[in-house]
Amino acid sequence: MTIRVREFLAGPGAGTDLLALGEPTHGEPAFAFARNEIFRELVGLGFRSIALESDRIAGLVADAYVQGAPETLDSALADGFSHGFGPLPGNPELLDWMRSHNAARPAAERVTLHGFDAPLEMTGAPSPRRYLAHVLAYLGEHVDPPADIDALVGADEQWTDAEAILDHTRSVGRTPEAFRLRAIAADLRTALHASAPQLVAASSLAAWRRADLHADVAERVLGYHAEAAAPAPQALRTSRLLGVRDAWMAHNLLDIRAQEQHRGPTLVFASNRHVQRPPSTWQLAGMNLEWSCAGSIVSALLGDRYRVIVGSLGASTPLGLPAAAEGTFEAALSAAADGATLFVGAAIDGRTRTDMTPEQGYFPLDRELIATSDGILHIPG
Repeated sequence: MTIRVREFLAGPGAGTDLLALGEPTHGEPAFAFARNEIFRELVGLGFRSIALESDRIAGLVADAYVQGAPETLDSALADGFSHGFGPLPGNPELLDWMRSHNAARPAAERVTLHGFDAPLEMTGAPSPRRYLAHVLAYLGEHVDPPADIDALVGADEQWTDAEAILDHTRSVGRTPEAFRLRAIAADLRTALHASAPQLVAASSLAAWRRADLHADVAERVLGYHAEAAAPAPQALRTSRLLGVRDAWMAHNLLDIRAQEQHRGPTLVFASNRHVQRPPSTWQLAGMNLEWSCAGSIVSALLGDRYRVIVGSLGASTPLGLPAAAEGTFEAALSAAADGATLFVGAAIDGRTRTDMTPEQGYFPLDRELIATSDGILHIPG
């Protein structure tokens, strides 16, 4: 890195709680390797956790490996990440480094890994069954048996139907059974808190937190399905669903900070579209989408304690992305970069590039993104 993160953190905003590092695409592995290098340096500066764009419950499996559990690396990568991210270049190296770092270290010096995403895909959401079943099994005799959960849930396929995200009439999110399940999820979470002293004493704080997380996911996934069932023009409906996911991500980040606040700051790694300060926009299939992303929400609530470095990419062989054309922001950064370079406070002139395809999943820099970020990590390619 041409500018070390140590220098970046020594500048304005030294009281950082969450440092977000964005990437413009998930398809270029250089960002994950740069993330690993940055995180190793940050751990030396007092950071003790990293939060990745991956399902939060799955992240518990990855963190167990990091803490020294007997699982294999392959199983941690397969079960500890969502969206197929586990085996992507950079993630195996991250988990092995964290596990090695933690070996023989006291709790205060150990690093933890969190997922902060919801268990959602672009074209589907899960059934609430497994989350509710986990909470019920944990509560045991501490709660009166509610209505027949299995009967209310019905076939899981009706919840995971990809067409339901595109057609509100196919969603079961606003049926009487779905509303009843949402009320049950809320009641189960209340029971978890009301019986917390006995439950923690009989199990552990970690087990109680896992059950509470499952109750939270059950209620939120039912809320997502309810939004999917709402009649609205497709662009508005899709924007709302994207907004629900990012609001969920923001909630997870704030909850992770509550757990980690006495141990040190947290590095966040995700797409620019999730961690940027301005609302996110996306032109998809002829729709102009806009929603409040996780970064815009957390920035509004944490102020200067949230800082963001957005990612920028000049070219990519894996993506088939050619070098940025002269006059674009990325071309200007590539001309000034010496390998992967962190730019802070640099005056960058140019225009937004337009030579990408939807299949590349690549979002270029724009003037607002540059103006509202604290730094830019540029990889020339």
